Amino acid sequence: MAKNIFLLPKTQLEIDDHVNRIIKGLGNPEPPLKLEDVRQLLRLDLGFYSATDPGLAREVVNKLKVATLQVLERPTLIFDAIKAFSLKALYLPDRKRILLDSDVPVLKHRWNEAHEIGHSLLPWHESMMHGDTEHTLSRACEAVIETEANFAAGRLLFMRDRFFEEMNSRAAGIEAIRELRKVFGNTIASTLYRYVEAADELTPMVGLMSCHPHASKRPADFNPLDPCKHLIQSSAFRRQFSKISEMELFAAVAKYCGSQSGGFLGRSELILNDDNGVPQSFYFETFYNRYDALTLGVYRKKKPTVIAFSRI
Repeated sequence: MAKNIFLLPKTQLEIDDHVNRIIKGLGNPEPPLKLEDVRQLLRLDLGFYSATDPGLAREVVNKLKVATLQVLERPTLIFDAIKAFSLKALYLPDRKRILLDSDVPVLKHRWNEAHEIGHSLLPWHESMMHGDTEHTLSRACEAVIETEANFAAGRLLFMRDRFFEEMNSRAAGIEAIRELRKVFGNTIASTLYRYVEAADELTPMVGLMSCHPHASKRPADFNPLDPCKHLIQSSAFRRQFSKISEMELFAAVAKYCGSQSGGFLGRSELILNDDNGVPQSFYFETFYNRYDALTLGVYRKKKPTVIAFSRI
């Protein structure tokens, strides 16, 4: 399970400044953002590869750092890296070229491309893309670098504060996410991710991406100890509900979900105890897009305490 990482406010502002320059450089366009216009502005090239395509070797002409593995001795080592780390996209800074895996579904190309554009926007990423050592680029550092690229991609694809404005003009829920997906031209999964992270500082909100929650629809390799692909928390949820595990959330969601093959699987009020043990009310909805079950939980209110008494 991957839990969203929160960047320092200073880092967020710095990344957002780079994204803002792109949006302004394009004349503050209306959504959806055209990535071909972004590439043209940044003078980036786009290509495609397949792990079985020998033409990829010709693309690697300099040192390349991929997940702490340096590919230098011979270009064909890149195939081993792609397979070992399940890479779906690459950015070659010396060539100013983005490469996308043609075997990935087309719907995911947009996010993968924006992620690599994110790497190209941040000057401190360039040295790491050229090559480094395990000593200087730890796994923890690598996770932060990828989070920074994801943050840049999200701010770019959802056009900074324009998404927040559109989000707040609608009632909170999965239906709003489905509408915003169309407005900004992104997948419903990436929209859910951005929706939860964009929640204001005072609104606890949580999102899950998982297999189908219903017991009869789960895959054969389902792991009850690791039931979710992603757990997405708003900053308020992380502060106030840090003791709640993904297993607890998934189990609660599974109780209200039906076995439908697509669309809405169910909705329910769920009571979650905050870190002080106080019960709080959330409204949960789960939508299945035939690939992932997407769940959104939005805070409603503190659950009132009922005190029983008898008349004398």
